[in-house]
Amino acid sequence: MGMFDKILGKELTNTDISEDEYYSLSVNEAYKDSNGEGNKMILLEPRAYSESQQIADHLKKRNTIVVNLKRVTPEQAKRIVDFLTGTLYAIGGNMQKLGSGIFLCTPKNINVQGKMTDEEDKKIRSKNDENE
Repeated sequence: MGMFDKILGKELTNTDISEDEYYSLSVNEAYKDSNGEGNKMILLEPRAYSESQQIADHLKKRNTIVVNLKRVTPEQAKRIVDFLTGTLYAIGGNMQKLGSGIFLCTPKNINVQGKMTDEEDKKIRSKNDENE
């Protein structure tokens, strides 16, 4: 049993989650599938700002969410991030950027170790270092 499995308190089998589920769940489908038990990791690609509340509902049920914002406009993405930031603040959770337009949202009961660095962040840091 791996460390992640120990955190969840169960051993996962190949039949628990198919590879297609990671990429095919819309926010609405994931919302319908959620039974409120928590301890799930849900990967979502919202297509509109109106799906923000459903993502927040997953967080309130103590599920970890990876949000890919590449299917929404930059304005909608900013509004979604703002909404989720407020939700995470209210529940004591945390948000971490994994890449361009991809965020890890964790409720209070999940601790994340380490940090992902973005290529854009590296470029900005190296520019700042050159200017000093």
